[in-house]
Amino acid sequence: MTTMQTSPVQIDIENLSLSFGNTEVLKGVNLAIRPGEFFAFLGPSGSGKSTLLRAIAGFGPTPKGQIKLDGQDIVGSVPWQRNVGMVFQSYALWPHMTVAKNVAFGLEERKVPASEIGPKVRAALELVGMGDYAERFPSQLSGGQQQRVALARTIVVEPRVLLLDEPLSNLDANLRVQMRQDLLKLQRRLGITTIFVTHDQEEANTICDRIAVMADGVVQQIGRPDEVYDNPANSFVAKFLGTANILEGEVVPSADGRSFDCGAGLRIPVSADEATGKARLVVRPESIEFGSDSTKDPLSGSVVSAEFLGGMVRYAVDVNGQELLVDERHTRGQKRMEKGKQVILKLDPAQAVLIRD
Repeated sequence: MTTMQTSPVQIDIENLSLSFGNTEVLKGVNLAIRPGEFFAFLGPSGSGKSTLLRAIAGFGPTPKGQIKLDGQDIVGSVPWQRNVGMVFQSYALWPHMTVAKNVAFGLEERKVPASEIGPKVRAALELVGMGDYAERFPSQLSGGQQQRVALARTIVVEPRVLLLDEPLSNLDANLRVQMRQDLLKLQRRLGITTIFVTHDQEEANTICDRIAVMADGVVQQIGRPDEVYDNPANSFVAKFLGTANILEGEVVPSADGRSFDCGAGLRIPVSADEATGKARLVVRPESIEFGSDSTKDPLSGSVVSAEFLGGMVRYAVDVNGQELLVDERHTRGQKRMEKGKQVILKLDPAQAVLIRD
């Protein structure tokens, strides 16, 4: 079982809403997931991402709207009729069954002939690197091994769609890094349309083709991770997907075209094509550099604090009462700037994004 027998499917979610009692948890969700895509629902707790995933699987209350797999609306159908596979956060392995029995369970429930079950189970375990563990019990496995077994149990039934509900959250940091790459390799090998739910932006950024950032039951923005990071649609996306300086102010005319006026005499050049008026300016810390006396359009300030983050040092710099975060690459033996040091900053206007939410 090295390839799927079903072709990757398109998923279209149209005007999907869902409530628990009087609490509306999904509010008119619309999105399209391409065949064979590794897609992420990304958001904080309570954003609706897991509820949306479970709605696709057929768990929980029946939502309003449509969920289409290759054009077929599956809303209202029972989970086992949808042929989608879901890996839960807890893995949900049967403790009294061996690894092989756990993987075989779904095939047995589907009345697959006994002569076919053994080869399918062995192939699925080999696919996730667990071929030598068939006769062990879940209690004899590490967290990462249990996750692989849960994956094998899901893919052995050859689902049309693979759903992953925060599958890495129970693993330690180093194992998460390894497992997310293993997940990506497996998904690429199978070519199956996959939806990955996470609150961890790094996980979504590193392995997913596109992401849907969610908050309060609403999809805030959809796009490639780098597109969303570079061009956030609103303040929530800017703050949730990475660290951002978000400055309040307004776009005003200037000698060179347009400037963003933050008040207290702080003005930052922006594109001359921007309309004047109230706005917010999003500037990532890595987009601000320390300059020199020759820097064009400098911003001057004083260091408030410094935070060592391994590959970089994150400085907080007070500029006319406005605190800006500035990331500087760390090198071995580099001396950190002290609190109160006067510095000059330079900011490329092309790296700043205006939002008007």
